Amino acid sequence: MRAERAAQKTASQSAKPLPMTGLRAMALDLLARREYSRVVLERRLLPLAESVEALARLLDDLAARQQLSDARYARSRVNVRGRRYGDSRVARELRQDGLDNDAIAAALAEGEDELSRCQGVWQRKFAALPGTLTERARQQRFLRYRGFSAEAIRQVLRGWIEEDET
Repeated sequence: MRAERAAQKTASQSAKPLPMTGLRAMALDLLARREYSRVVLERRLLPLAESVEALARLLDDLAARQQLSDARYARSRVNVRGRRYGDSRVARELRQDGLDNDAIAAALAEGEDELSRCQGVWQRKFAALPGTLTERARQQRFLRYRGFSAEAIRQVLRGWIEEDET
């Protein structure tokens, strides 16, 4: 966050772009804190770059050195966001960050099963099967908003999950 605020502050205070070494240092500082997709990192650094071509060369170099990886970013986001959200919501967020469908599918396949994640989210929020249709609809809406599939929601709310699986 601090590096992002510094980048925004530098960009807003002067129209003078950073030299290539400064831009590389800023990129490495951001990447040291957390993973970024190429598109998101480009979006953050573009106001500070001398030109779009120079920024593209820098990002290509970082990717060649394995310091910037969309696949690693996707796995990281699936691990973090997957604890609270379903596959469809996580996939939508990753598409917004510029990842292709193949990278998204690979990262989701490596992550935890959606059904068990849905069960965990439901357990933390509700912990009891719905007794009325109104309560059932409320629980379904909550899980649907979180991006879980209809099949996962149906199984969780019917109590079809085996106790030894969770």
